[in-house]
Amino acid sequence: MSATIVIYGSSTGTCEAIAEKIASKLGCEALNVQDLTADIVNNNQNLILGTSTWGAGELQDDWYDGLKILQSADLSGKTIALFGCGDCATYSDTFVGGIGELYNGIKNSGAHFVGSVDIDGYTFDDSEAVIDGKFIGLPLDDINEDDKTDARIDAWVAAISPNL
Repeated sequence: MSATIVIYGSSTGTCEAIAEKIASKLGCEALNVQDLTADIVNNNQNLILGTSTWGAGELQDDWYDGLKILQSADLSGKTIALFGCGDCATYSDTFVGGIGELYNGIKNSGAHFVGSVDIDGYTFDDSEAVIDGKFIGLPLDDINEDDKTDARIDAWVAAISPNL
């Protein structure tokens, strides 16, 4: 596996805990996006990016500065996988929209995106994170569907690992 890092933005700790689970399974470090630098981006071939979703499908606050760092970096040839936390019950119409916002900010970077997830098995009305009938990354609702979180993480990590 090439140099891999999990970078997350978390306000309540849920996305942080999930990032740490993913990093543990991949054998790499989890880093708060507040600590992201251009050197960290440059020194890692694989970027696993996670965000919680706030308001009407918005990124976690710390990601706005993190996104600027990613946008100014050379991401061409890097592999990126996205994951995010959302609330499919209360915010069914913007479920994990933060993943979509993160993707839209770097989709033209030349990076190779992996880890799309089939929408089957998810309960939601709409999501900016759904592109061509699939989630662009791993969606998780650790509040309403916490019984599915570990299995979803395991399946996703198994799916992305060959690409890292």
